[in-house]
Amino acid sequence: MYKNFFLKSVFISLLLSVLFSCDNDSNEIGTDIVGNDNFETGTPEDYSVKAISQTTGPVESLDLAINALGIYKNPVFGTTKANLAVQLVMDDTNINPTFDTALNPLIESVVLTIPYFIDSKTTNSDGSSIYTLDSIYGPTNSKINLKIFESKFYIRDIDPVTQGIQRYYSDQNQAFDDIKGMQLNNSGDISQNDAFVFSSAELVEPGIITDEDPTPDPIRSAPGMKITLDKDFFIAKILQENTGKLLNNNVFKEYFRGLYFQVENSGSDEGNLAMLNIKAGKITIKYKQNISSTDTTREDKIFILNLKGKSINFYENGPAPSPIIDDRLYLKGGNGSLAIIDLFDGPDNNGNGYSDKLDELRENKWLVNDASLTFYIDNNAMGNSADEPNRIYLYDLKNKRPLIDYYADQNSGSSKPKYSKSVFGGIIKKTDGRGTYYKLKITNHIRGLINNADSTNVRLGLVVTENIADVFNRKLKTTTLQNNISEIPTASIINPLGTILYGSGDNVPLNKRIQLKIYYTKPKQN
Repeated sequence: MYKNFFLKSVFISLLLSVLFSCDNDSNEIGTDIVGNDNFETGTPEDYSVKAISQTTGPVESLDLAINALGIYKNPVFGTTKANLAVQLVMDDTNINPTFDTALNPLIESVVLTIPYFIDSKTTNSDGSSIYTLDSIYGPTNSKINLKIFESKFYIRDIDPVTQGIQRYYSDQNQAFDDIKGMQLNNSGDISQNDAFVFSSAELVEPGIITDEDPTPDPIRSAPGMKITLDKDFFIAKILQENTGKLLNNNVFKEYFRGLYFQVENSGSDEGNLAMLNIKAGKITIKYKQNISSTDTTREDKIFILNLKGKSINFYENGPAPSPIIDDRLYLKGGNGSLAIIDLFDGPDNNGNGYSDKLDELRENKWLVNDASLTFYIDNNAMGNSADEPNRIYLYDLKNKRPLIDYYADQNSGSSKPKYSKSVFGGIIKKTDGRGTYYKLKITNHIRGLINNADSTNVRLGLVVTENIADVFNRKLKTTTLQNNISEIPTASIINPLGTILYGSGDNVPLNKRIQLKIYYTKPKQN
């Protein structure tokens, strides 16, 4: 699927040079026309748009770029619970190790660490730092009950039935839960399990004392998950393994099938949900052993397991509002919902498959200077306590690919990648801290529809997005009966948030309805 999409993308990119040159010609022509007394530009024309919501059901959630873990209580969309399974792999420096029992190896500690995403950092004069975390949702420092188990479920590469790629979906939590192994974060410190917090506190460890530096400065690092795991389990699983199960990672992944992260509420706390780069995580096993069979001096050793194997996110969604067709659009990530957009909605009296309004525009051949879609947020429905998606993404729903305006926008947003392609847009606009609207430029898309009579007025999809650069798609477990949707953009799956937009129904106030605005250069009316 990804290969086919890539080839299509390359073809479209090659085609852009031709289209852009045509576009530049149009702009030059437009400049000449504006200076001509027979032509004029004026107020924008508004056109009708039809839009409906569509739920997705379970989604393909294997190896997402970012993983969700935790509990998020959204006052509008209900409670989302995100569990996670991940394979472990031995670090390249540790493959096929030898643990000589004659050297009396003993584990000192086993620590799981997963870094958080950082929004900002302020460094104090004493060297300490204050961090603000990114992508943590829910009340600050709200607790969750976090359990980390040995996973007994083998994550396959190949589907034994179809002999194709094995796919895993967001509703398969029960299969992992039914055969999970022992709980590994079983410390008596409840902050490690029953009352875990995604804390923004800097991680601080004592410095290493040496003869040259008897009073070292503490070792400081950015906030992250840091959890002590059961030493006895890893003594038996790693240090005492002598049957060749650590020979290579293919063998190891069958032997130690990974970790299964499970979350529940901690008391009356609402909980938090964090977006994590799970593949940046690792388990560090520190152990000591004799230098040799004749020298009993103890030396420090480290064995590292990386969380770089396959991962699967599981979602459980609580009760969410039922959308009113046309009046409101419900966009939600994960096991969520999208909107389906039909431009130039209206009667087709010519019977050619296009609305009369689009036929009229094609006959007029007016020069399109600018075209945009604006979606207004229903602030009353969203309330004041719901986190809002930073961005929405508009795409060709039929062909499962971006619009030409997406490719035309070369703004990289190198300092803040989430704001790249800002001309194409979809970034939330706020007033007094609350979202007001999202606006997307579709000038080239509209030009193509009007200038090319054989261009299909395809349906458009609208979703929340976590990463505007990710335009690939993932399968739905079940193709929707209505609208026949079988895939959804991956970047929507990894965003846990939702928003409610005004739709196009008759009950929506005129100033809040979806707005398709087009500016033209056209002949003067005499």
